[in-house]
Amino acid sequence: MRLKIYALLLAMAAALPCLAAPPGPAASEAPMAAVTVAPPSGIKAADTPNDAGNAITVRWQASPDEARKMIEGYEVLRAETPDGEFIKVGYVPYGFTSFDDQDVPANGKEYFYRVKAVGRESQALSLASVSARSAEQWFNTMRINALVSCLLFTLIVVIFISRAKSGQSLFIRRIAGLAAVEEAVGRATEMGRPILYVPGLSSISDVATIAALNILGQVAKKTAEYDTPLLVPNRDPVVFTVAQEIVKEAYNEIGRPDAYNHDSVFYLTDSQMGFASGVDGIMAREKPATNFFMGMFWAESLILAETGAETGAIQIAGTDAIHQLPFFITACDYTLIGEELYAASAYLSREPMLLGTLKGQDWSKAVIVLLLIAGLAVSLINPGIREIILQMLKVG
Repeated sequence: MRLKIYALLLAMAAALPCLAAPPGPAASEAPMAAVTVAPPSGIKAADTPNDAGNAITVRWQASPDEARKMIEGYEVLRAETPDGEFIKVGYVPYGFTSFDDQDVPANGKEYFYRVKAVGRESQALSLASVSARSAEQWFNTMRINALVSCLLFTLIVVIFISRAKSGQSLFIRRIAGLAAVEEAVGRATEMGRPILYVPGLSSISDVATIAALNILGQVAKKTAEYDTPLLVPNRDPVVFTVAQEIVKEAYNEIGRPDAYNHDSVFYLTDSQMGFASGVDGIMAREKPATNFFMGMFWAESLILAETGAETGAIQIAGTDAIHQLPFFITACDYTLIGEELYAASAYLSREPMLLGTLKGQDWSKAVIVLLLIAGLAVSLINPGIREIILQMLKVG
């Protein structure tokens, strides 16, 4: 009996470790398998249109798993052969199915592309596309509106130039500052004092400087006609050379080359305030009867204009620098504002080519304003056309 009890206890002791042991791998859950995503399909590569020949556009059909929000984005890879090493050239997030490879070497080679779908847990690579090669286009079809505008502008200018050459009278509104040029030159002649002409302080590449030199030619013709001394100080060496030739040619056109004084056009200094001080000294010593300030000016504008006003001279200024216009308007008798400076040469010379160009510009601006008003009216009536108009303006 005692032996049976010992055997029962030993059997129970042998069973306890099995009951207390943790469950093994067989009892636990099996590990979840990685979810694979499907690659994109329909990979197409073609030359990007309307460019300079350094881009290829790649398009594809989205991975079916994108709808299940299992795709984070797409990597675009490029290689020179379909079975060669593909190098990553770009990445776009999900929702996009195209990519412009803007870094294509301009070597005329053909390239192949593959697109990799990047998922949260896996990636899938598509098949290679057909070969594509970038090429330069001669004409950007997205700029047809600019071409039409240029042709229309050219046509308008040619029509008005033809009208001006045929002897038709083209109306140009009166510009007080230019209308006073004859009076200003006559006053200097009567007083026996010189005329001071400052063609700005900028370089010859500035549009305002070119306009100032055109006006200088017309003023020089009047000074040559009335035998009035002319003083033209310059800050830029190139402007000085051009101004010297313009004044010399003006005297030749009037038929008085002997009256031209080679020292009337001279160079002072390239220092901004040094030039202003030099011009102020000329005004204080020579007491010119008329001062012309035409072209581009900066902080020295008020210094020059105020000194000239103190000498009692008639002052005619013109500039497209909007920050200096208040100073000229305050201290000068007449001021040409903005585009009046550009129209001055046509206004004074009445040369048919210049008159026709000026009228053509005015009418072209009128056409643009009318088109803007018409486009605004149509967009208010039909909101769908508004996007088309905005797109055209953006492209242009």
